Amino acid sequence: MTKKANRTVIGVFVVGAVALFITGLIVFGSGVIFNQADEYVLFFDGSIKGLSVGAPVIFRGVRIGSVKGISLVYDHKVKDLVIPVVIEIIPGRVKGAPKKWGHSSYELLIKEGLRAKLEVQSFITGQLMISFDFYPDTIANLRGIMKNYHELPTLPTTPDIFGAMEDVPIKEIAQNLDITVKGINSLLDSGYLQETFYELKGALQEITQSARSFRMLVDYLEQHPEAFLKGKPIIKGE
Repeated sequence: MTKKANRTVIGVFVVGAVALFITGLIVFGSGVIFNQADEYVLFFDGSIKGLSVGAPVIFRGVRIGSVKGISLVYDHKVKDLVIPVVIEIIPGRVKGAPKKWGHSSYELLIKEGLRAKLEVQSFITGQLMISFDFYPDTIANLRGIMKNYHELPTLPTTPDIFGAMEDVPIKEIAQNLDITVKGINSLLDSGYLQETFYELKGALQEITQSARSFRMLVDYLEQHPEAFLKGKPIIKGE
């Protein structure tokens, strides 16, 4: 009983150690501990259909964060519902910048023209993402209704984004795909492929037999190299 109990304890200890090791690899490998994320809030004019939690936040094509939360808030100033979008930005993704990115310098970055806008992530799925860049000639419009977050200004969403997604011929693509699938099914049911398969199978069998005969010839020549000069001996009675 003691030996069995000891084996059980050792087994549990080993399994726990392996689990901790794997967890450590995941956590340290992803850099979660070392990448401190700063949270900001954005307000976009109009619909944000296609933007979801987890969507990428990029700067000139490089991912620097993600969308953390989307909600609805009533703005008493304009007497209308607004949509705050909370994002996480990892300042450590910006290397060697003369000015440190983060909460300590976000007001300066706004003055220099840092703005966010919605961009299409996928025309097929209609997913959106948030893109940052510097637009020094634009006005920084801030709502200031969520004091618990630092707010970054946004640019108006152009109707071309949603128009471009609507122009994607999804129905035509689906119809063409359906026609293609039906064509493949008809080809499979016609028996043509089955006949071709039998022909291919016969050809493969002939190739296999030829390879076997060639192998036998090679083995014979290895045992009787003089056959190259004299040929195969003639057996009486043949």
